[in-house]
Amino acid sequence: MARHVIAPVDELPPGSRKFLEIDGRPIAIFNVKGEFFGLLNRCPHQGAALCEGPLIGLASSSDPGEIEYTKLGEILRCPWHGWEFDIRTGQSYCDPRRFRVRAYPVNVEPGTNLVKGPYVAETIKVAVESDYVVVEL
Repeated sequence: MARHVIAPVDELPPGSRKFLEIDGRPIAIFNVKGEFFGLLNRCPHQGAALCEGPLIGLASSSDPGEIEYTKLGEILRCPWHGWEFDIRTGQSYCDPRRFRVRAYPVNVEPGTNLVKGPYVAETIKVAVESDYVVVEL
């Protein structure tokens, strides 16, 4: 599995998402309360740009008239038909046995792990002789 550096953490504050294409695949990276998640930006139902939909919560009820909201900001609703997917796993809530959106693991790593060095720039000596600029190769 190839690794791709997306952005510095401060460029993706909580509540934000970043759209990009990696190896021809439309991907979205989400920051949900400081946790990062990656999803394929294509709804498995009919191909909508899934990750452009709203992030909502999950409503559940144990008794009539009582509603509990959980997973706030962790459920992604497709902008076309309202299908809902868990942003952590890609699992569909509409038809969990048949549909899921591809989820990609996202990690935060220190820059020192990503940038290997030391780097040495190639230098070319330049000198001025009379009225000419001369480059030594």
